[in-house]
This record gives sequence, C-alpha cells and structure tokens, in this order.
Amino acid sequence: MKAILAAEIIKTLDKEGLTVRKAQSLTWIDAGDFSRVRNADFRRISVERLMAMINGLGSRVEVAVTLRRAQTRHAAAVV
Repeated sequence: MKAILAAEIIKTLDKEGLTVRKAQSLTWIDAGDFSRVRNADFRRISVERLMAMINGLGSRVEVAVTLRRAQTRHAAAVV
C-alpha cells in the first residue's frame, strides 16, 4: 500500500514539476519526507502520512477494504 501511495506522490511531483522544497511549502510536510518517498525509503513514513502528502498536493485517496472468509479445511468425516 505504501508503494502505491508513494508512486502517486512521485507522479504528482513530476507532473507538476515540484521540488521537495516546493512540495513542503505547499503541504507543510517536511521536505525530508518527500525525499524519502522519492528514494523509496518508507520505513519511517506511515500510510497516514503518505495520505496526508497526497491530500496536500491536491489529490484525494480512497481506500476500500474487502474482507473474505478464509476457506476452512475442516471436512466432515464420513463413516
């Protein structure tokens, strides 16, 4: 999920021709975070932070969660 969000951030930065400093001035998010995204270093950046970065750049994130029941391996014994 982080990689998908980061790809969108990078795409927006490139499309708008934004430096990390300009992105910082637009979003009030540290330029170092944008640099980490560009370098694919997500260890210190949360999903929520990435979403805030995207929102600050003028896009919106929609997350959908689908739950599926695991297939059980319990078979009834036939006697």
